[in-house]
Amino acid sequence: MAMNDLDVLMEFLRMPLENADPVFEKFLAIPGAILRGEGLEKFLYIEGYRKNKVLLVAHADTYWDYSYYGYSYEPKIIFQQNGIIRNKNGALGADDRAGCAIIWLLKEMGHSILITNGEEDGRRGSKWLMNENHDIANAINSNHQFMIQLDRRNGNDFKCYSVGTENFRNYVRQKTGYSEPDFLSYTDIVTLCRSICGVNLSIGYRGEHTPDEHLVVDEWVNTLNICRKWLSEDELPRFSL
Repeated sequence: MAMNDLDVLMEFLRMPLENADPVFEKFLAIPGAILRGEGLEKFLYIEGYRKNKVLLVAHADTYWDYSYYGYSYEPKIIFQQNGIIRNKNGALGADDRAGCAIIWLLKEMGHSILITNGEEDGRRGSKWLMNENHDIANAINSNHQFMIQLDRRNGNDFKCYSVGTENFRNYVRQKTGYSEPDFLSYTDIVTLCRSICGVNLSIGYRGEHTPDEHLVVDEWVNTLNICRKWLSEDELPRFSL
């Protein structure tokens, strides 16, 4: 029996916080998957088959400061109450397992997939990709219209940081209805976008890196459905930096 969207989300959220391997193993089962690297300098890439394709980005690693908060890595006890998902034993890992779950649910749409490691440790995986894997670095910037990363807190934000033009920002606002609070900070797309624009979309989590991390299901579902509609369009324009 096919898993529904919430089942897939819960599967990714139940993966252990301290180990990204289950995420990579899941995506490695997709035909054409390329896995390179070790430890935090690691990524998985799947080239899409659409003519006008987008690169979908998420990171497999997650982080919370268990030493500061006096917790240890314990088995997750995930529960949903009043439309909010939490982990009884501490952090949830929705940053960025919830993003990985959305990409898994979009995997049949013909777009490319990039799962990185080490985003929480200074973008180690994406930097290694760009510096040492020039074939993939060239492919992601030459063969795609733009990048969408699914790794943003809150429910209706987007951020382009330093890798979005005003035309692209207006396009994202039109397609999502989301707003951009500022241009500050960075994530993997800041490293990955060399020739094309990129955007990071909210996926509904809050309290990341703390025992109070939680995810609002309706917000996660909303971003998933926005991406389904948006990425199903026949014509997706290219936005150059």
